[in-house]
Amino acid sequence: MRHNRDEKRFDRTYSHLKSMLSNMTNDVINMGRIKTTTQRAKVLRSKIEKMITLGKDGSLAARRRAFAFMKSKDAVTRLFAHIAPQYAERKGGYTRIMKLGVRAGDAAQMSIIELVEGKGAIEAKPKAPAKAKKAVAKSKAAAKPKAAAKPKAAAKPKEKTVAKPKVKKEKA
Repeated sequence: MRHNRDEKRFDRTYSHLKSMLSNMTNDVINMGRIKTTTQRAKVLRSKIEKMITLGKDGSLAARRRAFAFMKSKDAVTRLFAHIAPQYAERKGGYTRIMKLGVRAGDAAQMSIIELVEGKGAIEAKPKAPAKAKKAVAKSKAAAKPKAAAKPKAAAKPKEKTVAKPKVKKEKA
């Protein structure tokens, strides 16, 4: 029976699941966003939000609890020094999950999980379409005056070289 088993395991052992969620939490703390499956993102959201809440506490005990889960000194330092202070006034909801569609290989639902409304959150920079980039490049090139073009010198015809046959020397 599966009484009181409300945690998604993703067909992994407990130790593998714990380490996977720890690594993904470190990645979100360090990079601001990651791309993963929707189901993993939903489980990961609670872990990240608990770590940010510990970071807002700021005590030594909270730092040790965060390190016990995340196991990365750099990520814990970044969490306590940079990320948690940005959410000091916020009571929760530090992450956002944006659905992307399905993965080509196995049709798994994909999502991006990212930190919200903070200076540590990475803002998506809108990319200009390729056609617009080419048009901008052409307009810049047209705006620059060209130097007086020098007439090209006539190319000299190449002489044909005849390959000499290689003669094998016999050893005596």
